[in-house]
Amino acid sequence: MNFKQLETFYWAVKLGSFSSAAQRLNATQSTVSMRIIELERDLGVELFDRSQRSARPTAKGRDLLQYAQEALRLSQEMQQRIASEEATPGVLRLGVAEMVTLTWLPELVRRIHQRYPKMTLELDEALTHDLIANLNQGALDIVLIPGRVPGYSVTPVSLGYVEFAWMASPKFDIGAEVLTPKKMQELPVIALSRESYHHTSIEDWFRSGDAYCRRMDTCKSFTVAASLAAAGLGLTLLPPRCYAREIESGQLKLISTDPPFPRVEFTATSAIESMQAAAPSVAKLAAEVSNFERSGDPMRDRK
Repeated sequence: MNFKQLETFYWAVKLGSFSSAAQRLNATQSTVSMRIIELERDLGVELFDRSQRSARPTAKGRDLLQYAQEALRLSQEMQQRIASEEATPGVLRLGVAEMVTLTWLPELVRRIHQRYPKMTLELDEALTHDLIANLNQGALDIVLIPGRVPGYSVTPVSLGYVEFAWMASPKFDIGAEVLTPKKMQELPVIALSRESYHHTSIEDWFRSGDAYCRRMDTCKSFTVAASLAAAGLGLTLLPPRCYAREIESGQLKLISTDPPFPRVEFTATSAIESMQAAAPSVAKLAAEVSNFERSGDPMRDRK
């Protein structure tokens, strides 16, 4: 029995399949299968229920999982405390929301490579719901997202606050009045997909005014939402700092609303069980690099 076999076993159980474990370990599926077979032979027990389509452990497999997890944790702790940052190897899987990509992600990548020259980055831009799911499954080491991941198995670090505002094309005839959720509920709205924090936040804003948006088209990026809004197809919610050029050129205009949309806190979150020793340090590095507002008070925005 060796460390590679235990690591492979851990990820096969954690991710639910040999193929996912192979992807996580940058190995072939045949290599993963061979390591599991060799581990079972060395221990003299079956570790997986072969009657199931997923990688479901047997009772002995569940017992071994606790030891494998502890072995990996000790290995990462040893590496973090003993090895220099310059010598830290491995892959860091970083999940990012689009807002981070549009602002300071390049600077973060540069700083990570400066501090950890032997580390490889795998970046995944996706909706918040998907990033949280991948973090919980162990497929990501850190996520940079709006809001906070629920539960006690994660460690969030605040990245600051971002202002969002309603926008539309100047051609979209809504007059100059201040719009309330009830006045807006009959107007077409463009949001990100239903699984996104963006979509949920918009629904919460309408509910705060005892209203319900009757038509909400969805897309997968701010870029698409801004393009559709600029074409006069509806109102959308965007960060003004990223669309100052479109506002200045007259492609988009800011819409006054009551209440204004509350600022959104972003966090860098790593899982406590993460097997990437550098994950907590990179989360703190992200907080150093972030240029989001630091003076945000979420309670003030709710008044």
